[in-house]
This record gives sequence, structure tokens and C-alpha cells, in this order.
Amino acid sequence: MFFASDNTGPIPPRIMEALIQANTGHVMPYGDDPIMEKVRVKIREIFEAPEAAVYLVATGTAANALVLATLAKPWETIFGHEISHIAEDECGAPEFYSNGAKITLVPGEAARMDPDALRAAIRQSGSKGVHSVQRGPVSITQATEAGTIYALSEIGALTEIAREFGLKTHLDGARFANALVALDCTPAEMTWKAGIDAVVFGGTKNGLLGVEAVIFFDPDHAWEFELLRKRGGHLFSKHRYLSAQMDAYLTDGFWLDLARKANANMRRLSDGQRGIPGISFEHEPQANLLFVNMPRAAHERATNAGAQYYLFPSSGVPPEEADDDPITCRLTCSWSLQADQIDRFLHLVRG
Repeated sequence: MFFASDNTGPIPPRIMEALIQANTGHVMPYGDDPIMEKVRVKIREIFEAPEAAVYLVATGTAANALVLATLAKPWETIFGHEISHIAEDECGAPEFYSNGAKITLVPGEAARMDPDALRAAIRQSGSKGVHSVQRGPVSITQATEAGTIYALSEIGALTEIAREFGLKTHLDGARFANALVALDCTPAEMTWKAGIDAVVFGGTKNGLLGVEAVIFFDPDHAWEFELLRKRGGHLFSKHRYLSAQMDAYLTDGFWLDLARKANANMRRLSDGQRGIPGISFEHEPQANLLFVNMPRAAHERATNAGAQYYLFPSSGVPPEEADDDPITCRLTCSWSLQADQIDRFLHLVRG
């Protein structure tokens, strides 16, 4: 009953086998390995972007921070949702790697930026000339930190606002695959066709040992990103072990299969909680992440039996003692969860 994160599960055997196969002989380092060239070709085909610049790094935080540092000058601001990962969970990495660009928090329901609020925030920035921070890139998270998903039209509305002001748009796709299969669209439709300039194509949360792809649809950004990646300590010398993971991930649509499993697990989990007295959802689950309000007694039954998940806010269980006091819990489903684990959790919650 492991619902804490989609980072907690095992690596699919296919990925481990790919690493073993890559672990023979000698190959060139720093991304010059032949597997990486296969990855570039596959990603360009998947995204219908033959000129895209494609890179790999080991963590989502590094990917987001380095992309935003490429798109933002130190005296600019990055526009992101107020509970986005770049704002709440990256320890100031975007500011650090960009040499000081600040983050302007934009509100919006269910972790989706409100277009009117974004336009107002952009207009406010730079309003005092040299005395104020200047306008920089817009960062969108898909799927969001609340487990919700932007419709393609909603992404397009935000990127259109960015273009009105001459700004670039970054998409944090740590759960890119989960959002994509939920929308039943193509990677191109969810990115450059909707106005996105650069995307972090996540793998770690969807089963990989540790690798994220960075894709710039405008290759003019490539050299600056390469310099920032090297200077920031994120250019792997034994790069083939990143390449091997991503190559196996992309082969025969395996990345989509993993995301479909994770999303199906969430549907089983959320459908099983509907109608249970005292249970309510903060947001309707759309991908593989759910915020649920659970009676204290149900929470205690589950955790006493070994269920693992995060509380929200992370400060912990409030001090009230009534069994029906609601506890807000964040439940995440990975590809590797088994149906019997989900069903046992549901049995405990029902009491």
C-alpha cells in the first residue's frame, strides 16, 4: 500500500535489462554514445519536431532549472503557479541556476494558472522600468501538482498570452505521460502545437531509474543550455546509462503503457473511494495523483496497517481528536501498484 509517490516503486525489468545491455565495452562519454543518437531520433519522431534539440539530465529539478535558466535572464521573473514544483519543491534551484531570476506566483484553481491572473502578473512586471524585475518565461506544469490536467485549449490560452508579451513558455512534464494518455492526444499537440517552446519530458516518475529529457523546439537555445548543463554539474560522463533508460522507455510505446497502468490504478483507487461516508476529493482526479479528505479514523486504520502516503499540508495531522475530523491526504499511483494493494487500502478506509 505504497501511495507516497510514483518515485517509490521498482524499475521495470525492461529498463534494467537495457542498462545491463549498455554495460559492455567502451563508448564515448558526455552524450556522444550511439544510444543517445537513437534517443534523439525517437524523441524528434514522437514530438514531430525534426529540428528539436534534445538532451538528458538525471533529475526533474535539474531539468526545470536549467531550461528556465536558458530562457530567463537574471533580471527577469519566471511566471509559475503558486503551488508549482518550481515554486514549492525545488529549493530555489531555478533562481540559483538562472543567477537570480525570481519567480512570480500566479493563482488559479486546481493548480492551473488563471489566464486573467497571468496577464495581470505580466503587465505588473516591468511596470517601474529599470527599478523593477523584467518579464521572463511562463512555466506550466502538466499534469499539475494537484493531479489535474490542462486541456489543450487551456495550454494554448496561456501560451498565447505569453506570446502577446514576447515571452517564451516552458512545460514542466514530470508527469507528462500521465497527462498525455488522459487527454488522448499527441506529444506535439500538447507542446509546440499549443505554443510551448521547451518541455521537460519526464521519465523518473513513470518508472525510470533517473532520467528526464529536455527538448527545445527552437534549436537556437541549444548551445546556451549545453553550457549551463556543464557548468551546473549535470553533464554525465557515463551518459550511456541515461541514454539506455530513455531508449528502452521510448521503444514500442513502453512509456505510454506505464502511464496507462498508473492512471488505471488511480481510477481504481478513486472509484473505490466514491460514496464512502466522510470521503471527499479536493479536485477530481485526472491523472495518477489524488488529494482526498479522509476521516481521521480511516486514516489511522490505513496507516496503522502500513499504508504510506503524504499528508497535506505536510505539517502533519491536526491536533483535533474526533474520529470524523477530515485529514487531507495525497495519494499517488505508480505503474507498479498491484490491484490487491489498492483493494486492501480501500477495505481499510471503509472500515
